Amino acid sequence: MRLDKFLWCVRLCKTRSLAADECKRGHVQVNGREGKAAAEVKPGDRVAVRQAPIWRVFEVKVLPAARVGAKLVPELVQDITPWEDLEKQEIARKVRVASREPGTGRPTKKDRRDLERFSGG
Repeated sequence: MRLDKFLWCVRLCKTRSLAADECKRGHVQVNGREGKAAAEVKPGDRVAVRQAPIWRVFEVKVLPAARVGAKLVPELVQDITPWEDLEKQEIARKVRVASREPGTGRPTKKDRRDLERFSGG
């Protein structure tokens, strides 16, 4: 099975074209080598996908015939990412959330009420 199709089938990428783009940018490796979109994946291979700031590593158990539901993914691939890397990813996620500057992005309910009071509404 093609690498881009495999990434899409096991829900590591939202669309097949996004999976091909990830391969083009060098964010996917198969057995330690850079994976091209047309590379063949077979059971027993290790597929690493870059999810900043870490590489998530998966071992292929079974090749899917088509895209599968999220509940069936653990039957097809095994996540063998080291625990330390998963902790790094969680810390980075918390830092991104905590570093949001007030006033950036969508206004909160309090911001909306303050604007209404200010404008006399």
